[in-house]
Amino acid sequence: AGAFAVTVGSAITRTEHTTAWFRDALADAYGTADDRPVLAIDIGGTKSMAALISGRKVLERTRVPTAAGGTPDGWLSAIHAATCGWHGRYGAVGIAATGLVEDGVWQALNRATLNIPDRYPLKDKAEALFGAPVFALNDAQAAAWGEYLATGKTMGSIVFLTISTGIGGGVVSKGTLMTGLAGHFGLTRSASGGTAPLEDRVSGKFVAAETARLGHEEDTPAVFKAAANGEAWAADIVDGSAAKVATLCADIKLMFDPDAIVIGGGIGLADGFLTRVSQHLAALPPRLRPELVAARCGAEAGLIGVADLARGNNQDKCII
Repeated sequence: AGAFAVTVGSAITRTEHTTAWFRDALADAYGTADDRPVLAIDIGGTKSMAALISGRKVLERTRVPTAAGGTPDGWLSAIHAATCGWHGRYGAVGIAATGLVEDGVWQALNRATLNIPDRYPLKDKAEALFGAPVFALNDAQAAAWGEYLATGKTMGSIVFLTISTGIGGGVVSKGTLMTGLAGHFGLTRSASGGTAPLEDRVSGKFVAAETARLGHEEDTPAVFKAAANGEAWAADIVDGSAAKVATLCADIKLMFDPDAIVIGGGIGLADGFLTRVSQHLAALPPRLRPELVAARCGAEAGLIGVADLARGNNQDKCII
């Protein structure tokens, strides 16, 4: 009959068997990946956090100082040493890092926040060190995704702002996370009057510098406490920072028209800060006034977000 081959047996006569084999193989593959915890790492300007995360549940966590004069190799090594007890328990690694992360390559956008060398191969270095597949993303973008997940995806669009050592941000538009340069609001200059990147005039380092300039020795939490107690010098510093954040939020509303702007970070969630920002926005017409909400996940937003993405569940929801 001219046939090249003849197949005999249930692979042809009982096609439901073939379908079952394929189904079971897929279930095993996805089950193995989904069931293993993810090692989530958040590298910030002053500290790094690591957590073992299953689903959205944090099983274990640790914190490591980010050495200001250190190197990426040293920061990764310190995290690796701090998580040595977890080795072999995770199937993937997610890294959320301050600065610009594109295609697994890391670099600084503001060296005053963290002095990262140009084009550091973060993904490759981390995979060699931790022995697992690595997904790397900017820390605020990861936190934006974590906060979006915390809403139950009930909002179509959110913008996340973290105000801490620096200012970071992330944009989720119609359920899709924008990556690359999107959300790096700390580098904008309009809200700071064009004199410097906004984060140099708002963040924790700014609060500390202003406090020292005025001859006070308080750390940043003490400055906020003094402001809450009505001490004028502290209130002026905090209110000046809040006013610039309010200007940024008003601009973000016009740029993206998000359902909400989620505020996080050590400064953003400090006592009274969000109230001060809202007060500066109160005079705007309702349609132009952004809806501000406090971050739900706290300091763990970036860990939760990057863990979800590292599993591969929603990487198709990133605009890379």
